[in-house]
Amino acid sequence: MTASSWESLAAWYDEKQGDTGDLWHRTLIDPALLRVLGRVRGLRILDLGCGNGYLSRRFARAGARVVGVDSSAPIIKRAKRRESAEPLGIAYHVADAAHLDFLVAERFDVVVCNMALMDIEDAEGAIGEVGRVLRKGGRLVASISHPCFDQGTSSTWLLERSFRSLKVSRRIARYRRPFSEETPWGIEERAVTTTGYHRPLSWYARALRDAGLLIRSLEEPEPTKEFIEGSPQGPYMAEIPLHLVIEAVKTGPQPPVGEHAVAAKARARPPRGRRPANRR
Repeated sequence: MTASSWESLAAWYDEKQGDTGDLWHRTLIDPALLRVLGRVRGLRILDLGCGNGYLSRRFARAGARVVGVDSSAPIIKRAKRRESAEPLGIAYHVADAAHLDFLVAERFDVVVCNMALMDIEDAEGAIGEVGRVLRKGGRLVASISHPCFDQGTSSTWLLERSFRSLKVSRRIARYRRPFSEETPWGIEERAVTTTGYHRPLSWYARALRDAGLLIRSLEEPEPTKEFIEGSPQGPYMAEIPLHLVIEAVKTGPQPPVGEHAVAAKARARPPRGRRPANRR
């Protein structure tokens, strides 16, 4: 059986993440994301690409007012079921991350997007919506597969053994241009696939800038002792990160740079032979 949607993975994913996240999230990705996020009590948080809502529940228990959004109806159904069993005041919605028209502009203090942007086809639209729904000074805290080191099948581990040591490196191909590919998941003998999207780091920087968001920090999650002991890739990732946490702050529209700045100046320059009205 072959599938191409996260919807077919809802039951498996809900069980895998549970209420604390799986090994990779709980012991590798989330510690860095939560450290960057900081205290959440009293904050209005949008959990974008919330999955089964395990982070939404964590934020709500810590005193935040939370809205969770995911494009998968089956996974949101499971998140709502958990909310009914333990009411925390979380509002869950099925929606495309690039079309959040039902959310009021400048409503949220923080948008958290945990390991989702690289799975969203219209990530530029999603980032634009993040800029719209954040208040001035609000933050986006997002984790993604590291664009420089983890590009699906276009990146692989290279292990070179010598007499005294093991050299670990990553081979990277097709970095500069965005592309998509199908990612297989081996689940109960089914060939289930989802679509992932590689975009270079500069692409994310431009998309954030265009949405009025300036990058404040970049963190590359380091594996904890539990992850190193629990994953075969743990020792390798102690040397090379496969994930990136981005913190960006909403400051408003930014002045154009580079070629965009040249074009903007040309548009603003008065026609030759005419004196600007504000000069004498």
